[in-house]
Amino acid sequence: MSLIVTPAEVDFSDPSAPASPAYGDVYHARAGALAQSRHVFLGGNGLPERWRGRDRFVVLETGFGLGNNFLATWDAWRQDPARSRRLVFVSIEKHPLRREDLARAHAGQPLADLAAQLLAAWPPLTGGLHSLGFDGGRVELLLGLGDARDLLRELVLQADAFHLDGFAPSRNPELWDDYLIKNLARLAAPEATAATWSISRPMRRAMNTAGFEVSLAPGFANKPEMTVARFAPRHQPQRPAGREPLAPQAREAVILGAGLAGAACAWALAREGVSCTVLDALPGPAQASSGNPAGLFHGTVNPDDGPHARFNRAAALATRAALGDLGVACQGGLLRLETRLQVADMQHAPGYVEPLDAAQASALAGTALHGPAWFYPGGGAVSPGDYVRALLAASGARLQLGCQVAHLAPTGEGWQLTDAAGHVLHHAPLVVLAGGHAQLPLIRGLAGDLAADLAVQRGQLSHLASAPWCPRVPLAGDGYAIADGRGGVWCGATTQDDDPDPTLRDSDQQENFTRYARLAGLPQVPQAPLAGRVGWRLMTPDRLPMIGGITAADGLAAQLRLSPRRPGLVMCTALGSRGISWAALAGQLVAALALGSPRPLEADLLDAVDPMRFHLRRARRGKGAE
Repeated sequence: MSLIVTPAEVDFSDPSAPASPAYGDVYHARAGALAQSRHVFLGGNGLPERWRGRDRFVVLETGFGLGNNFLATWDAWRQDPARSRRLVFVSIEKHPLRREDLARAHAGQPLADLAAQLLAAWPPLTGGLHSLGFDGGRVELLLGLGDARDLLRELVLQADAFHLDGFAPSRNPELWDDYLIKNLARLAAPEATAATWSISRPMRRAMNTAGFEVSLAPGFANKPEMTVARFAPRHQPQRPAGREPLAPQAREAVILGAGLAGAACAWALAREGVSCTVLDALPGPAQASSGNPAGLFHGTVNPDDGPHARFNRAAALATRAALGDLGVACQGGLLRLETRLQVADMQHAPGYVEPLDAAQASALAGTALHGPAWFYPGGGAVSPGDYVRALLAASGARLQLGCQVAHLAPTGEGWQLTDAAGHVLHHAPLVVLAGGHAQLPLIRGLAGDLAADLAVQRGQLSHLASAPWCPRVPLAGDGYAIADGRGGVWCGATTQDDDPDPTLRDSDQQENFTRYARLAGLPQVPQAPLAGRVGWRLMTPDRLPMIGGITAADGLAAQLRLSPRRPGLVMCTALGSRGISWAALAGQLVAALALGSPRPLEADLLDAVDPMRFHLRRARRGKGAE
């Protein structure tokens, strides 16, 4: 995967058929893009009839191009009163259009309203999966930017229909070969269908070998024939046990924790049609780790675009989209100081991260900075409490406060939750553990090894009510500074492992103010009365969260994807100091893992946040030592 994706160059000289100079081919037939989409891809896949009465219908497309197939499918779904409850459209594109080219491609087209919504949601052109929601979350476009040969093997989903689209096999053979078709078969749901305008013999032979029954149908416009297919292998492929949905039929869920993680899980599950009850031992939401008055959200960059950078990027983009959908006010944009690289050596991904020299960064921050900085236009700062309350309100979840769950026990239909006295609090087919350090006793009761992989870290942030400098945008580096909007700043934060002291400390405040003075370039460290907040973060050794299912005591296989999980139970914890940045994506992932919808992350990133990853590493080290 790569941070930067090369955008398409589009030749618009023929308005009836935009073309790609790189591939020497047109994006669609001159007879009309939408007409082609409706005849070939909708008609060829038996739509809209096949999605009727379904809870979810998943389409996988091999080339997004100008987006006409998505728009035609979305429009047909909207027009059908018997449509599926949700439509998930997954599409791969190696060379996506720039926003301005996408606008040009759809200017004056019939589906102007839908095209405008797509344009408004169009993501920065960065590698990986981008989840774009429409119609209140009932329509999802999961857009994979990158090479289809790389991305298809990382997808975790079951597709009901395939739109095989791309430039002609003679121009772009890698999008039609045996390897790619075999990957499509791996992702096919039982009775899945496929359609394409191409009648390439090698493609049809590859589809037949992969388990599709292939036939020809009347083509569109000047093409007399097209290809249609149905997935009917002799033997249904077995899905990896660790990728099976944890509660596919659940329509009710109990979520433990009313902070950022729990609220985001409730929101994501509600968009999937699940009714949620959120329990918390405290008297109100967002009162533990999520109770700080302000916090940052942003992505990260590293040279190899490894798992941390990719997860943080996907999470930051999901957070920005969620805040916009929910209408939560935030301070937009964030500067992060760079101390090692020169600005010429810093990566640039327009719309996601921009390198600024010292003068540019200083102008944005409102103080003299002595080096370059990363500017995240989609990052910023927000009140965690405001965010949590908005998520809970949008979810419609029932909130049960002052409720301490002491035990979880599996039943034939899910899980039973009891208090310390043994009184039954709830039964639920799906339970999500989404609390922080206070849930460690529950985790120990379920999987002691998991609790051993978690550390509790104390943090203190400080408030300077009358600040000599307030950043124009949130600023991070060695510490951070966030303007409070009233002439003061919040700054921090300290880190102390295994420190249960809840009191504000002068020494910690002095440390925070010293960092603030360095960020601001102040000649003296400011002094002020002791003010701030203490909280505790739950952390993992690799500084990534734990999101996923838990294996039974003897259920761990040689690979995480092969390890069966305890049904009806999902963990979403250890968000550390990045709760704001990670919560929205974490909630989406929990919903997908529980219900079996397409995962919003690539398979290697699912493994990177899997709760059982440390257990597997220990097992491998143990075998290596034998």
